[in-house]
Formats: sequence, C-alpha cells, structure tokens
Amino acid sequence: MSVSLGELAVRFGCELHGDPDTRIDGVAALAGAHARAISFLANPRYRRELAHTRAAAVILESAAVADCPVASLVCENPYATYARIAAWLHPLPAIIPGVHASAIIGANAQVHPSAHIGAFVVIGAGATIGARALIGPHCSIAPGAIVAEDVRLIARVTLGERVTLGPRTLVHPGAVLGSDGFGFAPERGQWVKVPQLGGVRIGADVEIGANTTIDRGAIDDTVIEDGVKLDNQIQIAHNVRIGAHSVLAACVGVSGSVTLGQRCMVGGAVGFAGHQSICDDVTITGYSLVTHSIVRPGVYSSGIPVEEAGSWRRIVARLKRIDSWAARLAAVERQTNIRGNAARSEEDD
Repeated sequence: MSVSLGELAVRFGCELHGDPDTRIDGVAALAGAHARAISFLANPRYRRELAHTRAAAVILESAAVADCPVASLVCENPYATYARIAAWLHPLPAIIPGVHASAIIGANAQVHPSAHIGAFVVIGAGATIGARALIGPHCSIAPGAIVAEDVRLIARVTLGERVTLGPRTLVHPGAVLGSDGFGFAPERGQWVKVPQLGGVRIGADVEIGANTTIDRGAIDDTVIEDGVKLDNQIQIAHNVRIGAHSVLAACVGVSGSVTLGQRCMVGGAVGFAGHQSICDDVTITGYSLVTHSIVRPGVYSSGIPVEEAGSWRRIVARLKRIDSWAARLAAVERQTNIRGNAARSEEDD
C-alpha cells in the first residue's frame, strides 16, 4: 500500500511538519529506514538515531520536532500511533472462507460459512465456529467449545471442553486452553485426582502467545477478561481471573485462584503464589515473587539483580550469617536495657 503523508496525518489525527505529498509505503526502524518508510521515536534511548535517519517521516512528540531532520507526524502517543499506522499499512491477510478437505468436523458442529477451516483441523461434536473465524492447520477444538466471530487460531492451538473464546481473540501456535488444572487431594501419602469440572472463558480482543497454557477451573471457570494480552509460555492455573486490559510478559506463572485486577502490567518470569488478590493498576517488575495480596496500586518489585560472581558469593555468605548477627544484637540490646534500667533505678534512689 502506498499513501501520502498528508492522508496519514488526517486519518490518524496528527500534526504534520513537512510535505503532505510525500509517499509512504511501509514502516521501519529509525536506523534502517529508507526514503519511503515511516518510523517513530518513543524511547529517549533512540534519540541519537533520529539525527541520522533516512526515513521519509518520523512519528514523534512535539518536544522532538526541532531535532528531526525529515518530515514528522506529531502526536501525544507516538508508539500507539505507529502501531495503528503499521496495522493499516500492513493489514492481516483476508479470511478465505472454506473447509479444507483434510479437516474433520464432528456431528452437530456449527461452522459459519464465512469461516476458514485449515488443513488437519479437528472440530468436535457440537462446537461452534463464528463468522470470519480462522482456524489454522492442526488445531483441535473439543466438543462444545465456542469460537466467536473474527477469532484467529494461527496453528496447532488446542481448545479443551467448556472453552469459550470472545470476538477478535488471537491465539498463537501451540497454545493450550482448557487443559486440566493441577488439582490433587492428599490421602495417606498418595494423591487423589480432583475432577476439573469448570471451563475457560476468554473475553473479546484478547491475545494469547505461543505455547501459553490456560487451565480450566476446578468448579468455577478460569476467566480472562476483555483486552488482556498474554505473551509466550505463560502458565495460567485453574480458577485464575485476569482483569480487563492487563498485560503479562513471557514465562509468568500464575498459581490457582489468583485474581489479578484490571490494567495490571506483569514483567517476565514473575511468579504468583496461589489464592492471592491483586488490585487494579498494579505493575510488577520482572522476576518478582508475589506471595501476598496487593491492595494498593503502584509498582512492586522483588528479587536481587545480577551481580559479579565473586560479589554474589560474598552477599550470600553475609545472608547466611544474618541469624547469628541478629541473635548477638538482641543479646546486646537486652544487656543494654538491663544496664539502663539499673542505672535509672540508682538515680531514683
């Protein structure tokens, strides 16, 4: 697609600095942009690259206009504006309706005529596939599962029983939704499996990354609300509830019955202990361990940043001596209190 810079400014509500007739046919990073590409500046770390860019135009904030050697589109949120422009210039492939000859469709399954069913897809009895849905190759959809309109399952996605996907949900390859939760009751040194009878309910406009797993609930459903974005290789355990428009980075592990509020941001490899409740608008930085509920919005961290190996060994050695130091300090404090009390007693006499 080729479009004028002036048309982009009007369509996306930007203030244009430069020739409105300049043609744009793609996007690129500042350092590698060519003369018909548009780029963006959202992170101050890349400001030095702005002076040398060969892009046709750059999306940026008003404070950076004076430093931009090429045309610019000025807006309040350059990154979000870039995302919208990039999506418009590079749209997703159109859905081609039809069912591949190798697909297996179970009895009473409802597949909308506008949906695309790819090669080697298996759709169980009574499942529902909505309008304009794309079910990519090797996907498996259990009996009774519901896929709403405009959903895209890219490839090798597994939907278990009692799974419902809301409109415009995007699921990347290898994701498994609706597998059994990890539920076992101890009895005389052995484990009795607890039946997982709930389902998984996914809201609208959710994105689920590659190889992410979401377990179905033990009794009630596991719930992912509207607009949630999950990165790759995340584990969501049974009966978790993730609030609308929260975002979780790769390798996060959420234990059973955790409730995460709306608009939360969770960094990579964060771990949640079970049965915690996190309020709205909480940010948790990467590699943190959440062992208790959080009731106030804000930014939370835990863990020790990486150190040079020798320094780290010394830190660990000191940590191991903390108990003995604390005991010695307590003894000194007790002795000091005894002496202080004795001195005050003599003064009173």
